[in-house]
Order: sequence, then C-alpha cells, then structure tokens
Amino acid sequence: MDTLGTTGAGPRPGLRERKKQRTRDALLRAAVELFTTRGYDRTTVDEIAAAVDVSQRTFFRHFSGKEEAALALEAMTVAHFVEMVRARPAHEPPMAALSRAVLDGWDRISEVIEAVAPVEVYVRMYRVIESTPVLLAAHLRRSAETEEQIARLIAEREGLDVDTDPRPRVAVAVFSGVLRVTERLWGAQPDAGLEAMRALTSAYLDQVGPALAGDWRSR
Repeated sequence: MDTLGTTGAGPRPGLRERKKQRTRDALLRAAVELFTTRGYDRTTVDEIAAAVDVSQRTFFRHFSGKEEAALALEAMTVAHFVEMVRARPAHEPPMAALSRAVLDGWDRISEVIEAVAPVEVYVRMYRVIESTPVLLAAHLRRSAETEEQIARLIAEREGLDVDTDPRPRVAVAVFSGVLRVTERLWGAQPDAGLEAMRALTSAYLDQVGPALAGDWRSR
C-alpha cells in the first residue's frame, strides 16, 4: 500500500501510526528490560524515556504511567485472546471455544510478545508482576475485568442472560483458574519457553470435567 502522499503535504496517517507504534514498542521494550533488571520500584519514567532517547512527555503520550507499561505485554495478549474467542465458530461448546481460542491462537500470541520482547524477558516480567504488590493487585483487578468481559461474550454466543444463568461466569472462572495455575507453574521454571507453556496449558485444560465442556444448547 502506498503510504506517501503525492501532493507534498507529508505522510499519510498510516505512516504516522506506524512511527507511533514503533516508538511505543521501543518504550515498552525499554521498560520491561529495566523493570526486570533494576526492579519496578527502582525504575523511573525518565530512565525509560532516556533509554529510547525520547522525552518524558513522549512516554506519557503512550502510557499513563509505569504501571500501564509494566502490564502492557499482558494487555496485548489478553486483547488478542478476546478477539480469538469472538472469532470461534458459533457451534463450539463454550469451554471448547475458550480452549481452542488460546491453544489454536498460541502462535499469534507468541508473535505479539516476541515482536516487542524476547520470551525470556516476558517470563522475567511475569515474575516481577507476581512479586510486586502494586502490580499484582493491578493484574488481579484487570483479570477480573477480563473474566467478566469474556463471560458476557460467552453468554451472548449461547443466547443466555449472564445475570440470571450462572454458567458463563462459572465456565470462565474455571478456565481462568486453569490458566493461572499453569502460568505459575510455567513461571517457576527458569528455562521454560512459550511452547512449554502451551503444552502445560493444554494438559491442564484436558482435566476440565465434561459438565462444563459439554454443549449447553442440548440440555
């Protein structure tokens, strides 16, 4: 696609957006590198901006603060997961749709992470979040919000009222619980890569009982 104007008026928005995205990615990469080597509390916004040779003002154009930068990789993967759930075939039972979304979309999620930071940095950042109270609290709050979003999405797929039928929230709570268990096990392995995480997730999801894995519409 042609991204340059022919009238001398300068670049079209497509080029500007790509430049903004490159700056954001560079800031995010610098932030997680500093958080994982120096610690979250000992890293300042000025240091993150200086690592990319931009101003503090530029940092705040992309992130509201250190907390958002620290959780940005996770937020990116969650956003892709939600879209993958939304794209699952309508005939799939709820738990199957959730499981296939995360497992079939694993390569895409891996690409999202690795486009910004190496996997080993992502693993270290996960440990920083788990060991930093303010980040862990924010992570848990965001996880609860995501669970509610997905529960409502599942209810919509199944033609249910999420506020009167408990199954969407129960299913999402079980699914999220499995992911939290596998994340912690994976994060405890010093040399674990994303493929090891996928295998662990798949093995644990296989343990979810048929009551939640079945087709609700046939009941």
